[in-house]
Amino acid sequence: MARLHEHEGKALFKIAKMPIPQGEIATTPEEAGKIAGKIGKPVVIKVQIWAGGRGKAGGVKFANTPDDATRAAASLLGATIKGYLVEKVLVEEKLEIEKEYYAGIIVNAKADARCPVVMFSTEGGMDIESVPLDKIALMNVDVIRGFKIYDALNLANKVKVPSAHIVPVARLIVGLYDTFRNYGARLIEINPMVITKDGKVLAGDCRISIDDSSAIRHPELGIKVARESGTPPTELDKIAWWVEEKDLRGTCYFAEMDNQIKGELFGTIGFHGMGGGGAMLGVDGLNKQGLRVPDFADTSGNPPASKVYRAAKLVFSQPGIDGYMLGGFMAANQEQWHHAHGVVKALREELPKRPGFPVLLLLAGNKEKESLEILREGTKDLNARIRIYGGDRVYDTVGLAAEMKEMVLEYKKERKG
Repeated sequence: MARLHEHEGKALFKIAKMPIPQGEIATTPEEAGKIAGKIGKPVVIKVQIWAGGRGKAGGVKFANTPDDATRAAASLLGATIKGYLVEKVLVEEKLEIEKEYYAGIIVNAKADARCPVVMFSTEGGMDIESVPLDKIALMNVDVIRGFKIYDALNLANKVKVPSAHIVPVARLIVGLYDTFRNYGARLIEINPMVITKDGKVLAGDCRISIDDSSAIRHPELGIKVARESGTPPTELDKIAWWVEEKDLRGTCYFAEMDNQIKGELFGTIGFHGMGGGGAMLGVDGLNKQGLRVPDFADTSGNPPASKVYRAAKLVFSQPGIDGYMLGGFMAANQEQWHHAHGVVKALREELPKRPGFPVLLLLAGNKEKESLEILREGTKDLNARIRIYGGDRVYDTVGLAAEMKEMVLEYKKERKG
């Protein structure tokens, strides 16, 4: 998923004619001061980063005058908050809040639903997970029928929204659903939905995460990497998304990560998994052997050899790795010879540059016998420590991780001379 910044989400709300606070984006302190002067009342300055809890982290400041706004923006722009460099701030009118509500939509992936679920609560300004169930109204939406104004009115009525506010609240919920549908979101929230002291109803803050496939269909959103992450995308992350964006056959997921382990560190392994759950088992096994994994890579859904090859090349592109593991810790329902061909091509390009390099290949599933033969034939003349296994070792995460550690220690000792 790709998460939009608050100002980007509110721009979509504006298209849907949903009321939002008056405000603009600023990239310099001077711009922030000018925007505050244009608004002509006290303002709030909010950093635009992909993280919640901005206020507690010092990323939200209030200003009564344009000069105050200039100084506040100067203290935020260029700062690092929650691991993100602050390059933009949103300068908005400060709202006089009477009451806060919550509205959100996610995809209900349960087998008996598989549809959007609209949520509304009278308890806004906090995580919906911490709100008592009796204060939340829910509705699974039939995507053919759609979501109507009377559905929104019923939700608001269930949690006893006062009659003075129920119609504008319902209109905001309908606008939220329309935005969710029109842009192919996986998650969308107004939190808080604000009732001001003079009776206005506005979307005070928002969160929108766009589905990977939808990002491709909406170039106007300017999404560079359709992955939601706790850190900004690296150059390798951007290349990985380019691979995925250009070829929708199967999945090529790659993300660099700061994987720190407890205890003694024996080496760093470039990890290439198949299937999210199985891949995580492999990472956990390596970590328990004192081996750090700097990436999470997954090729699944029957990708072609060309896509597997690019994923393997991304794994090898990481600096300082001491080994490569293809961790198919599952019997995958895909034609595994595509993986075998792609991995062999990558290994034949990379291993001549790394004499004695440790490589552990675990491949199980459809066409397993043929795939293992491709791996053995394609690597038999390479000067490297290569071990190849099939389905008989698919559950042996502990043993295979221990073998990887053994090879890494031999390799590092050899390199030291």
